[in-house]
Amino acid sequence: MRTVRSVTRGIPALLAAALLAMAVPGAVAAPDTVAASAPAALTGDELAASWTGPLSTRGRYIVDADGDRFKLKSSNWAGAQGTYVGSGDVNDVANHQAHQKSNNIPLGLDRTPIGRLMADFHSLGINSIRLPFANALVHDKTVVPDTAVAANPQLKGKTPLEVFDAVIATLTADGFAVILNNHTTSYRFCCGLDGNERWNSGQSTQQWIDDWVFMAKRYRNNKRVVGADLRNEVRRDTWDDANWGRGDKHDEYTAFEQAGNKILQADPDLLIIMEGINWQGIPAAPFPHQRPDLKPVRTLSHTLIDSNKLVYAVHFYGYTGPANTGAGSGPGATDDPRYEDFTPDQLAQVVNDEGLFVTEEGKHFTAPVWVSEFGAAGRGSTDAKEKAWFKNFTDILVKNDTDFAQWPLVGWSDDKGTPNDNWALISYDASGKKLGVEDDGDWRAADWNKLINAPAKSGRIAPVNHWNIVDIDHGDWNLSRTMLAKADWSPGNSKGNCPDTERLIGLSRSYGRGLCTDVAEPLKAAGAWEMVNDERYVKQGDWASGYNKLQCPVNSFAVGYSMNGPAMVSLLCAPSATPLPTTGRSVWFDKGDNRPVTGGAKGSDWAENDYKGQCADNEYVAGVAMTWKSLQLGRPDALLCRPLT
Repeated sequence: MRTVRSVTRGIPALLAAALLAMAVPGAVAAPDTVAASAPAALTGDELAASWTGPLSTRGRYIVDADGDRFKLKSSNWAGAQGTYVGSGDVNDVANHQAHQKSNNIPLGLDRTPIGRLMADFHSLGINSIRLPFANALVHDKTVVPDTAVAANPQLKGKTPLEVFDAVIATLTADGFAVILNNHTTSYRFCCGLDGNERWNSGQSTQQWIDDWVFMAKRYRNNKRVVGADLRNEVRRDTWDDANWGRGDKHDEYTAFEQAGNKILQADPDLLIIMEGINWQGIPAAPFPHQRPDLKPVRTLSHTLIDSNKLVYAVHFYGYTGPANTGAGSGPGATDDPRYEDFTPDQLAQVVNDEGLFVTEEGKHFTAPVWVSEFGAAGRGSTDAKEKAWFKNFTDILVKNDTDFAQWPLVGWSDDKGTPNDNWALISYDASGKKLGVEDDGDWRAADWNKLINAPAKSGRIAPVNHWNIVDIDHGDWNLSRTMLAKADWSPGNSKGNCPDTERLIGLSRSYGRGLCTDVAEPLKAAGAWEMVNDERYVKQGDWASGYNKLQCPVNSFAVGYSMNGPAMVSLLCAPSATPLPTTGRSVWFDKGDNRPVTGGAKGSDWAENDYKGQCADNEYVAGVAMTWKSLQLGRPDALLCRPLT
């Protein structure tokens, strides 16, 4: 039977009672599955030699420092996020997830020497570890009990953060890539109404960002610490939903953008990993409720100051669903279908709609997608529907060559060898004896080995072009390292700057959205960038008669803009290192979209429900026209697009 922790893994239930009312669906006996061939286990030296940090992205793929594909084949080593379930004596093991008291450090250090843990991890065929932590760990000055590290006496006398340091040092020395995951605020275990619902639950957004900057700086000299997974399973609290782009204190989109760019300023080598919204609404039939996941990314994606550092993440569990919390009964339970209720074709479609669509090439949202949590109850389970789901879901991961991280990696087992949490891939009893997914009796072995051994794209990945959104709907969106180092270039106005490797290629008419690209990007000259707020450079002909115009100097191109309400105020222009043509064309978008038929993030809407103007991929924006006539309020109406060569 699933443990309480396993059943609630990933559930954004809105009522605490729902967490206690979840039941296992009717069980149907199924024959054991014969394991496929076990993964080829690498030694630490072999894994370390197989890739070079740091990691970055090229289109839908993650690559290493040499540009070679690095597929995340991961598991979650839980514990440092806390295991206390929130009621009763915190020192009583019975009040911890699956009766596993982690003492706020990764599980298993009390039972198994860390060198043995590394060898056991290698035997699974994984190359990377998602390492959850709580914000509380950053500030915790208490020393862990000696019993918590009984099998690793070298860790006695250390704080949870110092143990975390030692774990990271050992993992990375053994060749594993480590992704830091901010799982919780407090050490209370996730994921219901537990005080960890949002990044700013129990703390301010600024404190959350400050903690991330602290962690980024702490590990920035270790190039095998490769990623910052910003927050686990953002969901509704008692009263409020998170949202995507409204600009308020519940806006995940904006908070994640801000945090990601602050982290990159502290450590430009880290991947920035962002989940979507895990749950919105009240899970009862009369009320709207859903699991949006990455669906909002289709029309509002993120842009980082380094365009090759963004990875999106999504979680899937068979007992939850697109509108099902996973509750089996009581408050929080609904009749909405679960993922395990879908046919293989239906499941493939919903997984694509909620996450994998992001890997489509050539869009403003194109990025790798990491399924950073999925799993199923293994040894001893008789849940036929979950077994079928696990097979179907791993088939989808194999077919799409998707990066993944199973939940969880390490658990305890009792003195009879029965796992406390049969979702864990490896369990250890009090004497350190291991029971793993490859040992007889765990039905998951065949599907796990199929997944680990699946053919995957490898070798050198070609560089790709980017098209990225600038969103000044609710304030500044400064994506330029150059301009972040300077004073405010348009005081009192909302400003949008492209990343330093990109230029402006499109504008929307009403929302303040822009589109940047690096296609055929001209080199920038060493001179200062210029803010233009008048018509002094309109000298090569009137390309928008009767309209006010902002135009860059000759041999420069637009890389940013500022607005006051709907009105264009200025263009930010960067000098080109080579001469640029001065002939061009006017692209009008005052009465409808005017975007190129090919290229240019074709087929992806970067300013939904607004008119958009966009230059071709081989052009640059040299100017913008607008008018205050007929109550147009200075909205942008036309672009001056000039060829790059």
